[in-house]
Amino acid sequence: MKAALKTAEGTFALTEVERPIIPAPNFVLARVRVAGICGTDLRHWKKHDPALECHIMGHELAGEVVEVGADVSNVKPGDRVVIETVMGDGVCEYCRVQRYNICEHLYDVRTRYVSRAYAEYVSGPAEKFYPLPDHVSFEEASLIDTFSVCLHAQHLSGLGINDKVAVIGAGPIGLGQMMLAKASGADVIICDKVASSLDLARELGADAVVDSGREDAVERVRAFTGGKGADIVFECAGGDAMPTTLPQATKMVRRAGKVVIVGGFDAGETSIPLEWQRLQMSEIQLILSASFAMHDIYREQGMVLDLIAKGRIDVKRMITHRFPLDRINEAFDTAQRKEETGAVFVAITI
Repeated sequence: MKAALKTAEGTFALTEVERPIIPAPNFVLARVRVAGICGTDLRHWKKHDPALECHIMGHELAGEVVEVGADVSNVKPGDRVVIETVMGDGVCEYCRVQRYNICEHLYDVRTRYVSRAYAEYVSGPAEKFYPLPDHVSFEEASLIDTFSVCLHAQHLSGLGINDKVAVIGAGPIGLGQMMLAKASGADVIICDKVASSLDLARELGADAVVDSGREDAVERVRAFTGGKGADIVFECAGGDAMPTTLPQATKMVRRAGKVVIVGGFDAGETSIPLEWQRLQMSEIQLILSASFAMHDIYREQGMVLDLIAKGRIDVKRMITHRFPLDRINEAFDTAQRKEETGAVFVAITI
């Protein structure tokens, strides 16, 4: 099959590799149709990372089932599916209580199977394959992973109707966080430095937007909340921005409020000074959110699929660019230069 392999320089090289097989009777083989570019993948763009060299990446994908194992009953060949890529080892204490998103072996397992979107085929356990209703496109389905991350963070936050919410970052995760909060009855203000992203945030229903490169975002959030600060702040920028955005988030939140850290850190230690005395005396909660898994008896990815199928969130407008797999390097470059290109969610057709 055709696949995009990570190079030593951090770009991609298209090549022919062995097609995955069905290794167990509960596994499914699917033809990938659309994959998305996640901020996590983008942080590794054009960076030397020996752990990723010659590997297939990508974890936002939808496709079509081509083969199933003998024990599979939830999908059949020809079914259109979205594929969940959060997959633990299945045997540890966390996997046994369905908190597989924090499995110690999560990365090793998921990248061996389902987290290989930038290729023609992918194989994984049947429980990770969700049938798509006819009216939900492959492109819409490729955004389900993004919104599942947001839904998990919202579940951890305890967000309720009429809450005052601030979101830092108007990329796919930040916009998804904003849309879910609005769908739940919250008032939402969102902050970013990219004008095109803020314009889209307005179109998607933000109550207020802040150009944090030109305005005092903390003061704007306080004004939006009547001087108290937000009930919940979602940090959705992550990466290199975190030393700025995390302290900012702790200043936007009200006393006894919550800061939910959704944006990702790079590996290793990261030193970010915070006003710990003020945080403690105000009983501000810092909540770290990692990917997604289950909410009570429900799979969070299935919940997002249901929300899209029912029309409760409209994800189509977040797709700003489309590229075929053989132009994956151009797709990543476009996503990285979002200030110039206006990119939000970049879809790769395969």
